[in-house]
Amino acid sequence: MEKKEHPQTGEFVSITVNGVPKQIHRGHQTVSEIKTVGGVSPTDDLEQVINGVLTPIADNGAVTIKGGEIFVSHPKDSSAS
Repeated sequence: MEKKEHPQTGEFVSITVNGVPKQIHRGHQTVSEIKTVGGVSPTDDLEQVINGVLTPIADNGAVTIKGGEIFVSHPKDSSAS
């Protein structure tokens, strides 16, 4: 039997930021709010794990939170090309 994923219920849901579970309000959340909740430096880049792939999120972007989302942060790549 295949396990179906269902959105979490309730006003606040659990996400994971850098391996640490965090509670956040469900719905449309800005990257800056996710960084704040996750204790991520505003100067770091934030990526979301989608289908096992790290997907960059723009600093001025937003994500619709349903619960269970996984985020990873890292310092911005400042190397010049």
